[in-house]
Amino acid sequence: MRAVDIIMNKRSGKELSREELRFLIGGYVAGEIPDYQVSAWAMAVFFQGMSPAETAALTEVMLRSGTEIDLFGIEGPFVDKHSTGGVGDKTSLILAPLAASLGIRDPMMSGRALGHTGGTLDKLEAIPGYRTDLTVEQFRQIIGKDGFAMTGQTRDIVPADRLLYALRDVTGTVESVPLITASILSKKVAEGADALVLDVKYGSGAFMKRSEDGEKLARSLVDTGAAMGKRITALLTDMDEPLGTMVGNFLEVEECLDCLEGKGTPEGSEDLMEVTLELAARMAVLGGKAATPEEGRRLCEECLAGGEPRRRFLDNVKSQGGDVAKLLELKGNYRSPVHGEVRAASSGYIRRIDAWKVGCAGVRLGVGRDRTEDAVSPTAGVRLHKKRGNPVKAGEPVMSVWARDREGLAAALPLLEDAVEYGETVPSERKLVLKEIVPEAAR
Repeated sequence: MRAVDIIMNKRSGKELSREELRFLIGGYVAGEIPDYQVSAWAMAVFFQGMSPAETAALTEVMLRSGTEIDLFGIEGPFVDKHSTGGVGDKTSLILAPLAASLGIRDPMMSGRALGHTGGTLDKLEAIPGYRTDLTVEQFRQIIGKDGFAMTGQTRDIVPADRLLYALRDVTGTVESVPLITASILSKKVAEGADALVLDVKYGSGAFMKRSEDGEKLARSLVDTGAAMGKRITALLTDMDEPLGTMVGNFLEVEECLDCLEGKGTPEGSEDLMEVTLELAARMAVLGGKAATPEEGRRLCEECLAGGEPRRRFLDNVKSQGGDVAKLLELKGNYRSPVHGEVRAASSGYIRRIDAWKVGCAGVRLGVGRDRTEDAVSPTAGVRLHKKRGNPVKAGEPVMSVWARDREGLAAALPLLEDAVEYGETVPSERKLVLKEIVPEAAR
Protein backbone atom coordinates (compact mmCIF):
# COMPACT_ATOMS: atom_id res chain seq x y z
CA MET A 1 0.00 0.00 0.00
CA ARG A 2 1.30 3.48 -0.92
CA ALA A 3 0.15 6.93 0.19
CA VAL A 4 0.11 8.16 -3.41
CA ASP A 5 -2.36 5.42 -4.40
CA ILE A 6 -4.68 6.44 -1.54
CA ILE A 7 -4.48 10.08 -2.67
CA MET A 8 -5.30 9.12 -6.27
CA ASN A 9 -8.20 6.92 -5.18
CA LYS A 10 -9.75 9.79 -3.23
CA ARG A 11 -9.00 12.26 -6.02
CA SER A 12 -11.03 9.97 -8.32
CA GLY A 13 -13.94 9.99 -5.88
CA LYS A 14 -13.49 6.43 -4.58
CA GLU A 15 -14.51 5.46 -1.05
CA LEU A 16 -11.43 4.70 1.02
CA SER A 17 -11.35 1.60 3.20
CA ARG A 18 -10.64 1.60 6.92
CA GLU A 19 -7.28 -0.06 6.15
CA GLU A 20 -6.30 2.70 3.71
CA LEU A 21 -7.25 5.41 6.21
CA ARG A 22 -5.41 3.61 9.01
CA PHE A 23 -2.29 3.38 6.82
CA LEU A 24 -2.41 7.08 5.89
CA ILE A 25 -3.28 8.57 9.28
CA GLY A 26 -1.13 6.14 11.24
CA GLY A 27 1.84 6.84 8.99
CA TYR A 28 1.31 10.59 9.36
CA VAL A 29 1.24 10.44 13.17
CA ALA A 30 4.34 8.23 13.16
CA GLY A 31 6.18 10.70 10.93
CA GLU A 32 6.46 8.20 8.07
CA ILE A 33 4.13 10.01 5.65
CA PRO A 34 5.01 13.67 4.97
CA ASP A 35 2.80 16.75 5.31
CA TYR A 36 2.65 17.32 1.57
CA GLN A 37 1.02 13.94 0.88
CA VAL A 38 -1.54 14.35 3.67
CA SER A 39 -2.21 17.89 2.37
CA ALA A 40 -2.95 16.44 -1.08
CA TRP A 41 -5.30 13.86 0.47
CA ALA A 42 -7.09 16.57 2.52
CA MET A 43 -7.64 18.64 -0.62
CA ALA A 44 -9.02 15.59 -2.42
CA VAL A 45 -11.43 15.05 0.51
CA PHE A 46 -12.38 18.73 0.35
CA PHE A 47 -13.51 18.39 -3.28
CA GLN A 48 -14.75 14.77 -3.36
CA GLY A 49 -16.25 14.49 0.13
CA MET A 50 -16.67 11.25 2.06
CA SER A 51 -19.51 8.80 2.51
CA PRO A 52 -21.03 8.44 6.03
CA ALA A 53 -19.30 5.06 6.46
CA GLU A 54 -15.99 6.51 5.28
CA THR A 55 -16.32 9.49 7.64
CA ALA A 56 -17.09 7.13 10.54
CA ALA A 57 -14.01 5.05 9.66
CA LEU A 58 -11.81 8.16 9.56
CA THR A 59 -13.19 9.28 12.93
CA GLU A 60 -12.45 5.90 14.48
CA VAL A 61 -8.93 5.79 13.01
CA MET A 62 -8.22 9.25 14.42
CA LEU A 63 -9.67 8.22 17.78
CA ARG A 64 -7.39 5.16 17.94
CA SER A 65 -4.30 7.27 17.16
CA GLY A 66 -3.88 7.98 20.88
CA THR A 67 -5.21 7.17 24.32
CA GLU A 68 -8.86 7.33 25.39
CA ILE A 69 -10.11 8.41 28.79
CA ASP A 70 -11.44 5.41 30.72
CA LEU A 71 -14.32 6.33 33.04
CA PHE A 72 -14.90 2.74 34.16
CA GLY A 73 -15.89 2.58 37.83
CA ILE A 74 -17.62 5.98 37.86
CA GLU A 75 -21.40 5.85 37.83
CA GLY A 76 -22.95 7.49 34.74
CA PRO A 77 -24.74 8.49 32.64
CA PHE A 78 -22.04 10.44 30.76
CA VAL A 79 -23.42 13.13 28.45
CA ASP A 80 -21.45 16.01 26.94
CA LYS A 81 -22.25 19.02 24.79
CA HIS A 82 -20.14 20.47 21.99
CA SER A 83 -20.52 23.81 20.22
CA THR A 84 -19.03 24.59 16.82
CA GLY A 85 -18.04 28.00 18.22
CA GLY A 86 -19.27 31.55 18.33
CA VAL A 87 -19.07 34.97 19.97
CA GLY A 88 -20.19 35.29 23.57
CA ASP A 89 -21.00 31.57 23.56
CA LYS A 90 -20.50 30.64 27.20
CA THR A 91 -23.19 27.95 27.44
CA SER A 92 -20.71 25.26 28.58
CA LEU A 93 -20.01 27.09 31.84
CA ILE A 94 -23.72 27.00 32.72
CA LEU A 95 -24.60 23.65 31.15
CA ALA A 96 -21.99 21.49 32.85
CA PRO A 97 -22.95 22.29 36.47
CA LEU A 98 -26.63 22.26 35.52
CA ALA A 99 -26.38 18.77 34.02
CA ALA A 100 -24.37 17.59 37.02
CA SER A 101 -27.12 18.84 39.33
CA LEU A 102 -29.55 16.55 37.49
CA GLY A 103 -27.31 13.53 38.13
CA ILE A 104 -25.63 13.56 34.70
CA ARG A 105 -21.83 13.35 34.49
CA ASP A 106 -20.26 15.67 31.93
CA PRO A 107 -16.68 14.83 30.85
CA MET A 108 -15.92 18.04 28.98
CA MET A 109 -12.81 18.38 26.82
CA SER A 110 -12.77 21.95 25.55
CA GLY A 111 -10.71 24.18 23.28
CA ARG A 112 -9.19 27.64 23.14
CA ALA A 113 -10.08 30.80 21.26
CA LEU A 114 -8.86 30.96 17.68
CA GLY A 115 -9.77 33.78 15.34
CA HIS A 116 -13.03 35.53 16.16
CA THR A 117 -14.50 32.65 18.21
CA GLY A 118 -14.03 32.32 21.96
CA GLY A 119 -12.56 29.37 23.87
CA THR A 120 -13.93 27.74 27.01
CA LEU A 121 -10.45 27.03 28.41
CA ASP A 122 -9.41 30.69 28.14
CA LYS A 123 -12.55 31.76 29.99
CA LEU A 124 -11.98 29.30 32.82
CA GLU A 125 -8.29 30.18 33.09
CA ALA A 126 -9.31 33.82 33.66
CA ILE A 127 -10.35 32.59 37.13
CA PRO A 128 -7.27 32.98 39.37
CA GLY A 129 -5.60 29.59 39.85
CA TYR A 130 -7.99 27.56 37.67
CA ARG A 131 -6.18 24.69 35.90
CA THR A 132 -7.33 23.00 32.71
CA ASP A 133 -4.23 20.84 32.16
CA LEU A 134 -5.63 17.88 34.11
CA THR A 135 -4.13 14.42 34.09
CA VAL A 136 -6.52 11.59 33.25
CA GLU A 137 -6.62 10.56 36.92
CA GLN A 138 -7.42 14.13 38.04
CA PHE A 139 -10.11 14.32 35.35
CA ARG A 140 -11.67 11.10 36.66
CA GLN A 141 -11.52 12.21 40.28
CA ILE A 142 -13.14 15.58 39.64
CA ILE A 143 -15.93 14.06 37.51
CA GLY A 144 -16.63 11.60 40.31
CA LYS A 145 -16.69 14.37 42.92
CA ASP A 146 -18.34 17.31 41.14
CA GLY A 147 -20.22 15.59 38.31
CA PHE A 148 -18.22 17.40 35.65
CA ALA A 149 -14.65 18.39 34.83
CA MET A 150 -13.12 20.79 32.29
CA THR A 151 -9.89 19.85 30.58
CA GLY A 152 -7.94 20.50 27.39
CA GLN A 153 -6.72 18.04 24.80
CA THR A 154 -3.40 16.47 25.81
CA ARG A 155 -0.66 15.34 23.43
CA ASP A 156 -1.68 11.72 24.02
CA ILE A 157 -5.38 12.15 23.21
CA VAL A 158 -6.20 12.05 19.48
CA PRO A 159 -2.77 13.23 18.25
CA ALA A 160 -3.98 12.74 14.67
CA ASP A 161 -6.51 15.52 15.17
CA ARG A 162 -3.93 17.93 16.55
CA LEU A 163 -1.72 17.36 13.50
CA LEU A 164 -4.54 17.45 10.95
CA TYR A 165 -6.13 20.54 12.49
CA ALA A 166 -2.93 22.53 12.05
CA LEU A 167 -2.48 21.20 8.50
CA ARG A 168 -6.04 22.06 7.45
CA ASP A 169 -5.57 25.59 8.76
CA VAL A 170 -2.72 26.28 6.30
CA THR A 171 -3.95 24.30 3.29
CA GLY A 172 -7.40 25.82 2.74
CA THR A 173 -9.29 22.68 3.78
CA VAL A 174 -10.78 23.87 7.08
CA GLU A 175 -14.35 23.92 5.73
CA SER A 176 -14.44 20.25 4.72
CA VAL A 177 -17.50 18.73 6.44
CA PRO A 178 -16.06 15.18 6.75
CA LEU A 179 -12.81 16.52 8.21
CA ILE A 180 -14.69 18.77 10.66
CA THR A 181 -16.88 15.82 11.64
CA ALA A 182 -13.93 13.52 12.30
CA SER A 183 -12.12 16.25 14.24
CA ILE A 184 -15.03 16.96 16.58
CA LEU A 185 -16.21 13.41 17.16
CA SER A 186 -12.79 11.82 17.62
CA LYS A 187 -12.17 14.14 20.58
CA LYS A 188 -15.67 13.75 22.00
CA VAL A 189 -15.59 9.97 21.88
CA ALA A 190 -12.08 9.97 23.41
CA GLU A 191 -13.30 11.85 26.48
CA GLY A 192 -15.64 9.00 27.44
CA ALA A 193 -19.14 10.39 26.83
CA ASP A 194 -21.93 7.90 26.10
CA ALA A 195 -24.17 10.54 24.52
CA LEU A 196 -23.64 13.93 22.87
CA VAL A 197 -25.68 17.07 22.34
CA LEU A 198 -24.26 19.26 19.57
CA ASP A 199 -24.80 22.98 19.17
CA VAL A 200 -24.15 23.61 15.47
CA LYS A 201 -24.15 27.33 14.80
CA TYR A 202 -24.74 29.37 11.68
CA GLY A 203 -24.61 33.10 10.97
CA SER A 204 -21.97 35.82 10.74
CA GLY A 205 -20.22 34.79 13.99
CA ALA A 206 -20.25 31.08 13.19
CA PHE A 207 -17.97 28.85 11.19
CA MET A 208 -20.88 28.06 8.87
CA LYS A 209 -22.44 31.31 7.63
CA ARG A 210 -25.58 29.84 6.03
CA SER A 211 -28.19 27.72 7.81
CA GLU A 212 -28.12 25.11 5.03
CA ASP A 213 -24.35 24.64 5.52
CA GLY A 214 -24.84 24.35 9.26
CA GLU A 215 -27.53 21.75 8.73
CA LYS A 216 -25.27 19.76 6.40
CA LEU A 217 -22.58 19.68 9.11
CA ALA A 218 -25.11 18.79 11.80
CA ARG A 219 -26.42 15.85 9.76
CA SER A 220 -22.89 14.60 9.16
CA LEU A 221 -22.11 14.80 12.86
CA VAL A 222 -25.22 13.03 14.12
CA ASP A 223 -25.14 10.30 11.47
CA THR A 224 -21.44 9.62 12.05
CA GLY A 225 -21.88 9.69 15.83
CA ALA A 226 -24.78 7.26 15.60
CA ALA A 227 -22.70 4.98 13.36
CA MET A 228 -20.12 4.90 16.16
CA GLY A 229 -22.75 3.77 18.65
CA LYS A 230 -23.39 7.09 20.37
CA ARG A 231 -26.76 8.51 21.33
CA ILE A 232 -26.61 11.92 19.71
CA THR A 233 -28.67 14.91 18.66
CA ALA A 234 -27.91 18.40 17.35
CA LEU A 235 -29.56 21.79 17.55
CA LEU A 236 -29.05 24.25 14.70
CA THR A 237 -28.74 27.65 16.43
CA ASP A 238 -28.35 31.27 15.37
CA MET A 239 -24.95 32.93 15.83
CA ASP A 240 -25.55 36.07 13.78
CA GLU A 241 -25.32 38.18 16.94
CA PRO A 242 -23.35 37.70 20.18
CA LEU A 243 -24.95 35.58 22.89
CA GLY A 244 -25.60 37.40 26.15
CA THR A 245 -24.19 40.75 27.23
CA MET A 246 -20.50 39.90 27.72
CA VAL A 247 -17.74 39.04 25.25
CA GLY A 248 -14.41 38.43 26.98
CA ASN A 249 -12.79 35.85 29.19
CA PHE A 250 -13.45 36.94 32.78
CA LEU A 251 -16.46 38.97 31.65
CA GLU A 252 -18.16 35.80 30.39
CA VAL A 253 -17.43 33.98 33.65
CA GLU A 254 -19.19 36.86 35.42
CA GLU A 255 -22.26 36.58 33.22
CA CYS A 256 -22.44 32.84 33.87
CA LEU A 257 -22.31 33.42 37.62
CA ASP A 258 -25.20 35.87 37.27
CA CYS A 259 -27.18 33.32 35.24
CA LEU A 260 -26.50 30.66 37.89
CA GLU A 261 -27.76 32.86 40.73
CA GLY A 262 -31.21 31.29 40.55
CA LYS A 263 -32.97 34.66 40.58
CA GLY A 264 -34.26 34.53 37.03
CA THR A 265 -32.52 35.41 33.77
CA PRO A 266 -30.46 38.62 33.97
CA GLU A 267 -31.52 41.36 31.56
CA GLY A 268 -29.79 40.93 28.22
CA SER A 269 -28.95 37.26 28.84
CA GLU A 270 -32.28 35.92 27.57
CA ASP A 271 -30.80 34.62 24.31
CA LEU A 272 -27.94 32.93 26.14
CA MET A 273 -30.29 31.17 28.55
CA GLU A 274 -32.71 30.16 25.79
CA VAL A 275 -29.97 28.28 23.93
CA THR A 276 -28.51 26.91 27.18
CA LEU A 277 -31.84 25.54 28.41
CA GLU A 278 -32.69 23.95 25.07
CA LEU A 279 -29.32 22.19 25.00
CA ALA A 280 -29.62 21.18 28.66
CA ALA A 281 -33.11 19.79 28.01
CA ARG A 282 -31.64 17.43 25.38
CA MET A 283 -28.89 16.40 27.79
CA ALA A 284 -31.58 15.52 30.31
CA VAL A 285 -33.35 13.34 27.72
CA LEU A 286 -30.18 11.57 26.56
CA GLY A 287 -29.17 11.11 30.19
CA GLY A 288 -32.45 9.38 31.00
CA LYS A 289 -33.63 12.09 33.39
CA ALA A 290 -36.55 13.26 31.24
CA ALA A 291 -38.83 11.67 28.67
CA THR A 292 -39.17 14.76 26.47
CA PRO A 293 -37.26 18.01 25.89
CA GLU A 294 -40.19 19.90 27.44
CA GLU A 295 -39.90 17.89 30.65
CA GLY A 296 -36.12 18.25 30.56
CA ARG A 297 -36.37 22.03 30.27
CA ARG A 298 -38.79 22.22 33.20
CA LEU A 299 -36.40 20.16 35.33
CA CYS A 300 -33.51 22.44 34.37
CA GLU A 301 -35.43 25.60 35.21
CA GLU A 302 -36.42 24.19 38.61
CA CYS A 303 -32.85 23.13 39.26
CA LEU A 304 -31.48 26.60 38.46
CA ALA A 305 -34.01 28.25 40.74
CA GLY A 306 -32.86 26.00 43.61
CA GLY A 307 -29.23 27.20 43.37
CA GLU A 308 -27.53 23.78 43.13
CA PRO A 309 -25.82 24.47 39.74
CA ARG A 310 -24.11 27.58 41.14
CA ARG A 311 -22.84 25.63 44.14
CA ARG A 312 -21.47 22.94 41.81
CA PHE A 313 -19.78 25.53 39.62
CA LEU A 314 -17.94 27.00 42.62
CA ASP A 315 -17.07 23.51 43.90
CA ASN A 316 -15.49 22.77 40.52
CA VAL A 317 -13.52 26.02 40.61
CA LYS A 318 -12.02 24.88 43.90
CA SER A 319 -11.43 21.31 42.65
CA GLN A 320 -9.48 22.59 39.63
CA GLY A 321 -7.24 24.88 41.68
CA GLY A 322 -9.23 28.10 41.39
CA ASP A 323 -9.57 30.64 44.19
CA VAL A 324 -13.31 30.94 44.87
CA ALA A 325 -12.96 33.86 47.28
CA LYS A 326 -10.81 35.78 44.79
CA LEU A 327 -13.25 35.02 41.95
CA LEU A 328 -16.16 36.48 43.90
CA GLU A 329 -14.06 39.44 45.06
CA LEU A 330 -13.02 40.28 41.47
CA LYS A 331 -16.55 39.95 40.09
CA GLY A 332 -17.64 43.30 38.73
CA ASN A 333 -14.26 45.02 38.81
CA TYR A 334 -11.68 42.78 37.11
CA ARG A 335 -11.17 44.98 34.06
CA SER A 336 -8.30 46.33 32.00
CA PRO A 337 -7.53 50.01 32.77
CA VAL A 338 -7.53 50.71 29.02
CA HIS A 339 -11.20 51.57 28.52
CA GLY A 340 -13.43 53.02 25.82
CA GLU A 341 -17.08 53.25 24.77
CA VAL A 342 -19.25 52.87 21.72
CA ARG A 343 -22.10 55.39 21.68
CA ALA A 344 -25.20 55.28 19.52
CA ALA A 345 -24.76 56.90 16.13
CA SER A 346 -28.48 57.67 15.84
CA SER A 347 -31.79 57.38 17.70
CA GLY A 348 -34.25 54.58 17.08
CA TYR A 349 -33.81 50.85 17.71
CA ILE A 350 -30.89 48.45 17.63
CA ARG A 351 -31.61 46.36 14.55
CA ARG A 352 -28.61 44.04 14.75
CA ILE A 353 -25.15 43.67 16.28
CA ASP A 354 -22.89 41.73 13.92
CA ALA A 355 -21.25 38.86 15.81
CA TRP A 356 -18.37 38.47 13.37
CA LYS A 357 -17.32 42.11 13.69
CA VAL A 358 -17.56 41.95 17.48
CA GLY A 359 -15.47 38.76 17.47
CA CYS A 360 -12.83 40.32 15.21
CA ALA A 361 -12.72 43.35 17.49
CA GLY A 362 -12.21 40.96 20.40
CA VAL A 363 -9.00 39.68 18.82
CA ARG A 364 -7.67 43.25 18.68
CA LEU A 365 -8.68 43.83 22.30
CA GLY A 366 -6.87 40.69 23.48
CA VAL A 367 -9.88 38.41 24.01
CA GLY A 368 -8.96 36.03 21.19
CA ARG A 369 -5.93 35.05 19.16
CA ASP A 370 -4.84 34.86 15.53
CA ARG A 371 -2.32 32.07 16.23
CA THR A 372 -2.51 29.20 18.69
CA GLU A 373 0.63 30.41 20.50
CA ASP A 374 -0.72 33.95 21.12
CA ALA A 375 -1.55 34.93 24.71
CA VAL A 376 -5.00 36.26 25.64
CA SER A 377 -6.01 38.83 28.22
CA PRO A 378 -8.38 37.82 31.04
CA THR A 379 -9.50 41.43 31.56
CA ALA A 380 -10.21 42.54 27.98
CA GLY A 381 -13.66 42.44 26.41
CA VAL A 382 -16.95 44.09 25.56
CA ARG A 383 -20.13 44.63 27.55
CA LEU A 384 -23.28 45.18 25.51
CA HIS A 385 -25.58 47.72 27.17
CA LYS A 386 -28.04 47.52 24.28
CA LYS A 387 -29.09 44.54 22.20
CA ARG A 388 -31.33 43.77 19.25
CA GLY A 389 -34.75 45.41 19.66
CA ASN A 390 -33.73 47.84 22.41
CA PRO A 391 -34.63 51.53 21.96
CA VAL A 392 -31.66 53.88 21.86
CA LYS A 393 -30.99 57.61 21.75
CA ALA A 394 -28.13 59.19 19.80
CA GLY A 395 -25.05 59.47 22.01
CA GLU A 396 -26.27 56.86 24.49
CA PRO A 397 -23.72 54.17 25.51
CA VAL A 398 -24.16 50.94 23.53
CA MET A 399 -20.97 49.13 24.57
CA SER A 400 -18.27 49.41 27.21
CA VAL A 401 -14.91 48.24 25.90
CA TRP A 402 -11.72 47.10 27.67
CA ALA A 403 -8.45 46.44 25.83
CA ARG A 404 -5.07 44.94 26.64
CA ASP A 405 -3.39 48.09 25.29
CA ARG A 406 -4.24 51.40 23.62
CA GLU A 407 -3.28 50.16 20.16
CA GLY A 408 -5.77 47.32 20.50
CA LEU A 409 -8.51 49.68 21.64
CA ALA A 410 -7.89 52.02 18.70
CA ALA A 411 -8.09 49.08 16.27
CA ALA A 412 -11.22 47.57 17.85
CA LEU A 413 -13.47 50.61 18.28
CA PRO A 414 -14.14 51.21 14.54
CA LEU A 415 -15.09 47.52 14.13
CA LEU A 416 -17.46 47.68 17.10
CA GLU A 417 -19.05 50.91 15.88
CA ASP A 418 -19.57 49.33 12.46
CA ALA A 419 -21.09 46.19 14.05
CA VAL A 420 -24.16 48.09 15.31
CA GLU A 421 -27.06 48.56 12.89
CA TYR A 422 -29.82 51.07 13.71
CA GLY A 423 -33.38 51.40 12.46
CA GLU A 424 -36.58 53.34 13.02
CA THR A 425 -38.70 50.27 13.76
CA VAL A 426 -38.39 47.29 16.09
CA PRO A 427 -36.75 44.35 14.26
CA SER A 428 -38.48 40.99 13.95
CA GLU A 429 -37.98 38.47 16.74
CA ARG A 430 -34.80 36.44 16.40
CA LYS A 431 -35.32 32.66 16.15
CA LEU A 432 -32.46 31.21 18.16
CA VAL A 433 -33.06 27.49 17.63
CA LEU A 434 -33.86 26.79 14.00
CA LYS A 435 -34.35 23.02 14.24
CA GLU A 436 -33.24 19.78 15.86
CA ILE A 437 -31.25 17.29 13.79
CA VAL A 438 -31.46 13.62 14.74
CA PRO A 439 -29.68 10.56 13.24
CA GLU A 440 -31.05 9.22 9.95
CA ALA A 441 -32.41 6.07 11.59
CA ALA A 442 -34.63 8.20 13.88
CA ARG A 443 -35.99 10.51 11.16
